Amino acid sequence: MSTPTSTPMSTGTSSASSSADTPVSTSSVDNVLFATYVLVSLASVTGAFCTYQLISSAARYIRRLTCLNNDSQMYFRMPSIWFGRVKKHLIYAPLFRSRHMQELQLLGRWGIGVLPTRFQTIFLTLVIGMNVALCSTGIEWSQAGTPNMLDHLRNRSGTLAVVNLIPLVIMGGRNNPLIQCLKISFDTFNLVHRWFGRIIVIEAVVHTISFTVKAVKLAGWKGIQAELQSSKLIISGFVGTVGFIFIILHSSAILRHAFYETFLHMHILVVVLVFAALYIHLEGLQQLIYVQIAITAWAIERGIRLALMIYRNAGRGGTLATIEPLAGDAIRVTIKMARPWNYQPGQYMFLTLPSIGLWTSHPFSVAWSDTEERLDSEKGLAMNRQDILALQQTTISAVIRRRDGFTNALYKKAEKARGRLTMTALVEGPYGGLHSLRSYGSVLIFAGGVGITHQVGYIRDLVVGFANGTVATRRITLVWIIQSPEHLEWIRPWMTAILALDKRRDVLRIQLFVTRPRAIKEIHSPSATVQMFPGRPNVDTLVGLECEAQVGAMGVSVCGTGALADDVRMAVRKRQGVANIDFVEESYSW
Repeated sequence: MSTPTSTPMSTGTSSASSSADTPVSTSSVDNVLFATYVLVSLASVTGAFCTYQLISSAARYIRRLTCLNNDSQMYFRMPSIWFGRVKKHLIYAPLFRSRHMQELQLLGRWGIGVLPTRFQTIFLTLVIGMNVALCSTGIEWSQAGTPNMLDHLRNRSGTLAVVNLIPLVIMGGRNNPLIQCLKISFDTFNLVHRWFGRIIVIEAVVHTISFTVKAVKLAGWKGIQAELQSSKLIISGFVGTVGFIFIILHSSAILRHAFYETFLHMHILVVVLVFAALYIHLEGLQQLIYVQIAITAWAIERGIRLALMIYRNAGRGGTLATIEPLAGDAIRVTIKMARPWNYQPGQYMFLTLPSIGLWTSHPFSVAWSDTEERLDSEKGLAMNRQDILALQQTTISAVIRRRDGFTNALYKKAEKARGRLTMTALVEGPYGGLHSLRSYGSVLIFAGGVGITHQVGYIRDLVVGFANGTVATRRITLVWIIQSPEHLEWIRPWMTAILALDKRRDVLRIQLFVTRPRAIKEIHSPSATVQMFPGRPNVDTLVGLECEAQVGAMGVSVCGTGALADDVRMAVRKRQGVANIDFVEESYSW
């Protein structure tokens, strides 16, 4: 074990054997003040984003109302030159050329994560720069190595490490209130969560090294060894620092993806251990309040998840899942909910199947939702709205592609049953549903493989809205890329229902691209509005053709492989300033 990691993570005091370790009051005040700068800065950015989203939401709402009886929507087709440039070069721009969601590979085998967008990079750079500036401002660098300088650096870095726990915890939660407020996906917050974790670990290590250097100068290594054996302050600091380092090491993308369940459980256990160590370590110090806030936020988020789980699944016979194996290594899961679910397009759930994965939960897009009457209800004739809701049962469905771990075990069990298999389930949610496409005159939807499950709900919502006159949409184009025609079975019952909707032919066109057909005769177009093609689509050409026939503002949504998402992003960026076109990317990573 290296020496720096075997030292405490103290923020206000140090070894009891050295009175020089007690910080002066002005330094303590500065540390708390600088910690306040962190929170105020992040709150200010949050407020700015919230204001922007409120204005954007109001603009989209007004646009939808204005276009309900306007089939041409010429005004909203005109682009904003300056905002188009902002979207092209900042909001939608990858960090470098075109790569964003296509995962980086180590030795062509192990995924090591994705590159952030240009806007995300700027934000993360500002956060890192803020922490560097606050950690170094006012430190006596001209007196490097002196006890006074090491005291101040130790206290400053330790204080910043614990105050950063607050945004770290908030951004890592599924029920983060900022997700709905800012309309920023959990995927993005998870990215920022990981970077705050890295910042905290670096600050904790700086804090620890500062203490170690001074302690060695005053009492030698034997003095530190004695403190590690007797001082609660030093021991708890040691545990906290080692815990932070372990978290950052085992949270690498390679380990997360290869052993997700193991990573998740170890992550939670070590986080609890670190919180406990920090609470003991900071007892009696001003900085303890930051740890208390972080622990409270973490406990509240976990409590909300538990409450949602109980509410969604307890009573009324519980929640049951029917599993059905499909061609192409996929499973259709149909879940009868114990309580009503107010489904919105773009939502996802966390599914737990105790007979397969014990208590582990996994995220899946909700592809379809129906409401049916309970056959076992004893309430009789419904007399009011409450009785009507009691007689209804929500059914939600998902298609799961076979991978490793949980999905592989689920597929094998469904395949072994040779038919439909019903089991007890626990559903947590709904989550997501951040984006509405109802204000766009033209909507272009891309889906790759099982990514269609995220897009089906949008298509039904827009077609029904078109027939009822409640959306601005006048043109919908679905582009679905699949490997084999047998993958059409994944959503056949739902697509059949969509194709039977009123006025569907007036608004919806479907283009299917089969990349690996077994024979050319498999490729045939059922009608003029549902066409099938061999090979991969030219994304740029498709986007260009839709822009030529564009009605009003245009929304482009993609859910699929990283390469497909990057191609669609690039095609949309090329047309900023030429067409009024927005880009929506749906993804989920861990």
